[in-house]
Amino acid sequence: MPKVESICISEVRGTRKKQIEQANLIKDWGIEGDAHAGSWHRAVSLLSYEKFEEACERFRAAGYKALDPGDFAENIMVSGIDFAKLPVGIRFRCGSAVLRMTQIGKECHADCEIRKATGDCIMPREGVFAVVEEGGCIQPGDEFGILPTVAVITVSDSGAKGKREDKAGPEIVKAMEDLGYKVGETHIVSDDRETLAKLMAEIADGGRAQLILTTGGTGFSPRDNTPEATIDIAEKMVPGIPEAMRAYSMTITPRGMLSRGTAAIRKRTLIVNLPGSPKAVRENLEVLIPALGHGIEILVGAAANCAAPEK
Repeated sequence: MPKVESICISEVRGTRKKQIEQANLIKDWGIEGDAHAGSWHRAVSLLSYEKFEEACERFRAAGYKALDPGDFAENIMVSGIDFAKLPVGIRFRCGSAVLRMTQIGKECHADCEIRKATGDCIMPREGVFAVVEEGGCIQPGDEFGILPTVAVITVSDSGAKGKREDKAGPEIVKAMEDLGYKVGETHIVSDDRETLAKLMAEIADGGRAQLILTTGGTGFSPRDNTPEATIDIAEKMVPGIPEAMRAYSMTITPRGMLSRGTAAIRKRTLIVNLPGSPKAVRENLEVLIPALGHGIEILVGAAANCAAPEK
């Protein structure tokens, strides 16, 4: 699990930052006492610990002294995440605090201390910036994880017309929020194939969610088009997810084999089709949830692979 290695602040911009034992992250502001805190998009800077170590190796080989956390003017250094590979807009949780990434890299100040001393600064290449969406106290050693944003889409002709109450959509929302995920948007749309495909593509292409969960439209009715709409916009298919969900459903009822739901990837977004009934949604989520977090971490670039560590 990624964790916080160091937290640093400074009273003046353009200077190296000093380590502190814990920090108070203030919503819509930044780190209390830091020169970069404020109501702007670069309130908090983040750097991967592994990239810092690589820079230390290069600088030592070139004859420079050892570097300390804060020398690149970063606020929070985290091991286990390559921040520069992540999409802008992704969220992180550390304790009760939530941060949202807003920018990758930036030009150094003209008087950047580390660049003057060594001729190089990795922040323009490897550093990222964030705003604080939820405040809280953090300290070195705290876990620092990806907090996926979810879009929930209920697919139903009658629901879209207001003739049928949506019960499955709220079931998904509750399950995701109980996991700590942020549900960024919910929709109720008709079974029209093109309408659904267009909405899912817009969400994925705009980076609005790392996970799209649909409910409904996976059966045998002539208007059940959810799998086809998903395939229409897919860049990669993920057959293992629907296979596992159907296999589990068949231990409950033989009708589980009649679900046509599929799963796919578009850009850095995972799309999973769930059935239309609240009961079936709960059953399918039981299968999906244990592997979901790691799958999304791989998809967005925060984890290396699916292999289990060797014993």
